[in-house]
Amino acid sequence: MLDFQFAGLPLHVLLVHVMIVGVPLLAVLLVVLCAWPAARRVLWLPVLLGALLLLGVMYLTIEAGEWLQARVPEAPLIEAHTDQGEDIIWWAIGLATIAASVGALAIVENRERRGRTDPEVAANRGMTVSAPRRRPGRVAVVALLLVAALGVGAGAVWTIVQIGESGTRAVWEGSFSDQPLSD
Repeated sequence: MLDFQFAGLPLHVLLVHVMIVGVPLLAVLLVVLCAWPAARRVLWLPVLLGALLLLGVMYLTIEAGEWLQARVPEAPLIEAHTDQGEDIIWWAIGLATIAASVGALAIVENRERRGRTDPEVAANRGMTVSAPRRRPGRVAVVALLLVAALGVGAGAVWTIVQIGESGTRAVWEGSFSDQPLSD
């Protein structure tokens, strides 16, 4: 078993912050990529790599949490947090799947764009080019991906908030004073 410590601190405590920032950021980026084709063309690969990295961080966070749980006294609040901790797995897999689907869409769109001729270039060459037409199937795929990104993103963010709230209660509830201890 690995020693999940960094600079004397439990690694779980540090990795949690990556998840707290990473999950909402990924959810927002996926919605942006679904709704904005120009962003999709440029950012699909970094977002996909970020989603895959977040899956790895999620796995490490859960493992580090289990390591930490074995080293703290049993308490109902810690048990509640541990029970909720793995709820993020399916949401994170869903976000990564949507990121891969958006990436596939971007690849198809980029290949199509390379095949088109710019109207100005075509006119200079004496060619006529019809305006690109929207494909109903493509519009449906984009709409479906947008709805999926909104739904899975909202579920993932809500789940990470719930997990974080239960972890915060486990650590801080009853361990501080309402009033300053010194004047």
